[in-house]
Amino acid sequence: MTDLNLDATQLDRYSRHIIMDEVGPECQKRLLDASVLVVGAGGLGSPVVQYLAAAGVGQLGIADDDAVERSNLQRQIIHGDDDVGRPKVDSAVDYVTQLNPDVDAVAHETRVTSDTVADLVDGYDYVVDASDNFQTRYLVNDYCTLTGVPFSHGAIFRFEGQVTTFPGDDDSPCYRCLFPEAPEEGTVPDCASTGVLGVLPGTVGCIQATEMVKLVMGIGETLDGRVLMYDAMDMSFEEVPLRKNPDCPVCGSDPAIESVRDVEYAETCSISAD
Repeated sequence: MTDLNLDATQLDRYSRHIIMDEVGPECQKRLLDASVLVVGAGGLGSPVVQYLAAAGVGQLGIADDDAVERSNLQRQIIHGDDDVGRPKVDSAVDYVTQLNPDVDAVAHETRVTSDTVADLVDGYDYVVDASDNFQTRYLVNDYCTLTGVPFSHGAIFRFEGQVTTFPGDDDSPCYRCLFPEAPEEGTVPDCASTGVLGVLPGTVGCIQATEMVKLVMGIGETLDGRVLMYDAMDMSFEEVPLRKNPDCPVCGSDPAIESVRDVEYAETCSISAD
């Protein structure tokens, strides 16, 4: 045993982390002590779950209310053909348990709503938003921003993806600084109707996992204040600055949103009129 309580098996498992001067046993211990909630066990959530589990995040919560479909398997790589019909969270937990016994994988077979978000998020230090719909993105943003929980955001569409990180600092922007309201329902097609390149969520999800590992370790520079845009067709990356909006309804100087109860999380995710 070391003074950081890493046993011989852990020293072997995480040796490629531990020998790095920027990481070492201290940062590995931070990972083992951390708890991360992954919202979504689909295309983005799959690589996030994979790499956070492999890195040794001590408690890994996985929230999703869907079952595995065969059409998922083209990109949702933690699920297999034998998992078709099973809850995604059960398949994901089985994957994590087989990959790394150090990780306490917790299944939350539920939809993230204004009624469930507090019970889900409050038990975790960090959140990864790997969801596939605007309602969940805005709900995760609003709750995490109001409570100061750091989170990563990722989204994909056909051949394109975007990633950014919101560390919860007072001077950091939030998702509503980028998009104050969601587009009206039906104006942005989903993957089921337009398709998605199977490897695309792997790239975007791996970037989200990278951001989360650095955030937990406390090393490097995150995408705080920057949105990384990825185009798989052109194999190009573009970085767009994102500044805190003083008029933002959730993190601005005079916020209109003080609780997730202030928002109707449907269509444009706008503030309730009453």
